Amino acid sequence: MSEQAANTSEGGTTSKASAQPSTNKQHLILTGDRPTGPLHLGHFVGSLRNRVAYQDQYKQYIMIADAQALTDNMDDPAKVHNNVIEVALDYLAVGIDPSKSTIFIQSQIPELTELTFYYMNLVTISRLERNPTIKQEIILRNFERDIPAGFFTYPVSQAADITAFKATLVPVGDDQIPMIEQTNEIVRRFNRLAKKDILVECEALVPEIGRLPGIDGKAKMSKSLGNAINLGATEAEIKQAVRNVYTDPLHIKVEDPGHLEGNVAFTYLDAFDTDKEALQAMKDHYVRGGLGDSKVKARLEGILQDMLRPIRERRQEYEKDRGHVLQLLKEGTYRAREIAAKTNDEVKAAIGLKHF
Repeated sequence: MSEQAANTSEGGTTSKASAQPSTNKQHLILTGDRPTGPLHLGHFVGSLRNRVAYQDQYKQYIMIADAQALTDNMDDPAKVHNNVIEVALDYLAVGIDPSKSTIFIQSQIPELTELTFYYMNLVTISRLERNPTIKQEIILRNFERDIPAGFFTYPVSQAADITAFKATLVPVGDDQIPMIEQTNEIVRRFNRLAKKDILVECEALVPEIGRLPGIDGKAKMSKSLGNAINLGATEAEIKQAVRNVYTDPLHIKVEDPGHLEGNVAFTYLDAFDTDKEALQAMKDHYVRGGLGDSKVKARLEGILQDMLRPIRERRQEYEKDRGHVLQLLKEGTYRAREIAAKTNDEVKAAIGLKHF
């Protein structure tokens, strides 16, 4: 995907980078996940396997966004707390190396909250209401007008996270580009106020393969919707999930011509099958008829079993010593806080809040 500009609603532009950014300058990446449950194949395709590659090319900070997760889970904070380690286990299992990528816990860096508070004064309610991502998320969660204030303002919190580390690249899906646009608006407004460039604008780094649909074919793969295949799934769980994968409802008999559009089995094969020539031959056979869904699913299951087995085994090894995993998070958080504190000091000095 070539780099292109996306128009912002406030008259600026936000760059949109490819999933393989140029190496002609030093980039810093900020990315992360909300700890509301174990990570799944959708996370693996959309972000995790890219992070493993990026850590050898760029400086990378990976945030476990537990504070942000509370914006719509405050009625069940234990779910968020308990899943911090679960997400960290998934990170380690897929090959994210804490000596190459700084993994940290958002809530343990108070400077992020402080920056959010200052940035609130740079954003209007009407601007937040126009954010397309926020609009869609409010609909998905059925908030209507009962929107938690923390959730409504999380674009500001996200801007604080990004700017605290002066990230130049932020991996997001297409639906999150408005969040990056809003971050850059805050950066520009603050720098004008400070009369010098303290904060850094960033680019949205959009993966070549976006979100995976759930196994039911009705929505994106989601922990909350129960239509996901977790990275730590057992062989039996993978087998059962593949059996339930949505295919083509019109493909009733083996000899019937099949359809690829909306067929989740082939969507997954496109994402994970490395033998593209054999996959294309299977697609052609399916479309002209004579190939049953069971054979398609058998191929898919074999690929997923082979791919997830080593991830599951590494996860089980790390899980034997959760204290060590927590120590890795503690060390990463200390390193991250040093960076965020420096930016916070620069921001405070620029707006006259450094009194001694």
